Amino acid sequence: MRKIYHLSSCSTCQQIIKELKLKEKNFIFQDIKTEKITSPQLNEMIKMAGSVEPLFSTKAIKYRELGLKDKKLTDAEKKNYILNEYTFLKRPVIIIDSEIFAGSSPETISRVKYIL
Repeated sequence: MRKIYHLSSCSTCQQIIKELKLKEKNFIFQDIKTEKITSPQLNEMIKMAGSVEPLFSTKAIKYRELGLKDKKLTDAEKKNYILNEYTFLKRPVIIIDSEIFAGSSPETISRVKYIL
């Protein structure tokens, strides 16, 4: 499976999609703002990533607004935040067969380029 979880309103996501030419490479696109992530989808991502940690964004504005940086969140709490508010998913999340890549760091994007 080739899939990307992204935000169509995120310029970084759109730049990565363009740079990697994902539209020409038969990827399934899911805009997480208009098509919410389901629990089974998140469970599969967590299984692929090894834990919820690499998928959970601490850069989300709501992370600071809710004072979450001062709390020790459990994996279940992180999962609930992602399911209830798309901004808590580190983006984009790119799945290529059995590999998962979360976030927009140059290292992550280089790894995706290598796999593609």
